[in-house]
Amino acid sequence: MTVTPVSADDGLRAPGGDGGLRRTLQNKYLLRLLVRRELRARYKGSLLGLGWSYVRPAVHFSVYFFVIGVFLGMDRQIEDFPIYLFSGMVLVHLFTETLHSTTRSVTGNAPLVRKVFLPRELFPTASVLVSLVHFLPGLTILLGAAVAAGWRPSPEAFGAAALGFAIVAVLGFGIGLLCAAVNVLFRDLEQAVDILMIVVTWSVPMIYPWTHVQAQAPGWVLDVYLANPLVSAVSLFQKAFWQPGAGGDFAFPPDLYARAGASLAVSVLVFAAGHAAFGRMQKRFAQEL
Repeated sequence: MTVTPVSADDGLRAPGGDGGLRRTLQNKYLLRLLVRRELRARYKGSLLGLGWSYVRPAVHFSVYFFVIGVFLGMDRQIEDFPIYLFSGMVLVHLFTETLHSTTRSVTGNAPLVRKVFLPRELFPTASVLVSLVHFLPGLTILLGAAVAAGWRPSPEAFGAAALGFAIVAVLGFGIGLLCAAVNVLFRDLEQAVDILMIVVTWSVPMIYPWTHVQAQAPGWVLDVYLANPLVSAVSLFQKAFWQPGAGGDFAFPPDLYARAGASLAVSVLVFAAGHAAFGRMQKRFAQEL
């Protein structure tokens, strides 16, 4: 009996061979399901539901405003300190929530990773979209407060806000992809990320002006501080929403837009590195989980 060999079908591909963010964006229906599932899981049994997106930033703002602004007198040093504080806070909160949720995105969906093939990038992408959903209420409050303080729309303000947002979104997504992959192998990373969240809050000019660092720290510390992409992003948001209403002679970091352009370039490189690392390590996800 002659056995006819079966020729390979060029159309066949290994599962996941054409995955990645391209496939993730093509699976819009699955992405919507994951976002909806994460939101429902987070607010299951909650009376306020998505209303907690307004409560959390309000509580954080109140604590910082009364402790730093009123008790320590920062509101007497910075005009319209509440808007200065909140314009930085909404952006920092977007970054920290993005990093926190993406780090746990793969391990939190372990049953799906083990049993069903999906583009693994779906999970951190869904977490980023959920963070953006929570970002919108804070941005709405900021716009209302800025308008009440005298802010009016302008091309420069929208450009600065868009650039600051892009830095944070791209940087957070890139670091989140890397952390999501590493967290599958080493679960201690979740605790390290939680500690990092504390550092991030104090490493940007959100509850103090950057000139405090200039006045108190050595020159090399100031250079390292200003090299932080989040410093440029927060300063851009303050320039967009706080400065037009406050006026005055407040000086932002030198060469702000040049530094912001460099920060965006660094964020893109971090995103590319995080995506590449995620792609290499995702082959071990099902085994490790």
